[in-house]
Amino acid sequence: MKPKKNPKADLRRRWVLFLQIGLILVLFLTLQAFNWKTYEKKLPEDPGINMDLIEEETPPLTMITKETPPPPKPIIDKIEEVPDDSDQAEDAVAPIELDLDDLPEPDDIEEPDLPEEPVSYPFIIIEEVPIFPGCEGFKDNRMRKSCMSSEISDFVNRNFNTGLGEELGLTGTNLVVVKFVINEEGRVEQIQTRAPHPELEKEARRVISKLPEMKPGRQRGKAVPVSYSIPIRFRVQD
Repeated sequence: MKPKKNPKADLRRRWVLFLQIGLILVLFLTLQAFNWKTYEKKLPEDPGINMDLIEEETPPLTMITKETPPPPKPIIDKIEEVPDDSDQAEDAVAPIELDLDDLPEPDDIEEPDLPEEPVSYPFIIIEEVPIFPGCEGFKDNRMRKSCMSSEISDFVNRNFNTGLGEELGLTGTNLVVVKFVINEEGRVEQIQTRAPHPELEKEARRVISKLPEMKPGRQRGKAVPVSYSIPIRFRVQD
């Protein structure tokens, strides 16, 4: 009796598949064999420096020569006599004759004029600043300065015609610098102005001349003129 074979156990049915798998494996191993590389191990190169062969350098000897001081100068014991020329010198000077009768009397001698005191004292260094009306309540000089500056600025802002710049065809920000003196009686004088147009200078003089009378400034207890400067800035709308 012949044994029966299971048709699933027949390997010849898939020989094509096995053949393909075998060819793929052979091809993969062949590629790996071609790509396989080997490297030779190299020993580290000799740097070429041998510490045993380095010779110590001996620094050259420096010879320091000792300078010999020069011999001392001989001392002269003999002093030669110098001839006396006093008689000749007296003869060389011409005699001066003075006429004492022409000398002026002490009362007739006019003393030179002493330099005048400064015309005015700057506002920032005056001992006692002028007192603007309304600032009498401040006893401190620093507070009086602040009060006076604020009052003058407010006065100018109220009275200066800022529309004048537009009438004159000016543009942007305009600056008018005014300098004046508060004299010994507390009144404003010597007004000086500088502006981009003569009409602005005229307007500045008009406004400053209307400042009220103040209590004059004092230096060492004496009423003195005080100079004051103020910039007036206004902008003309384009």
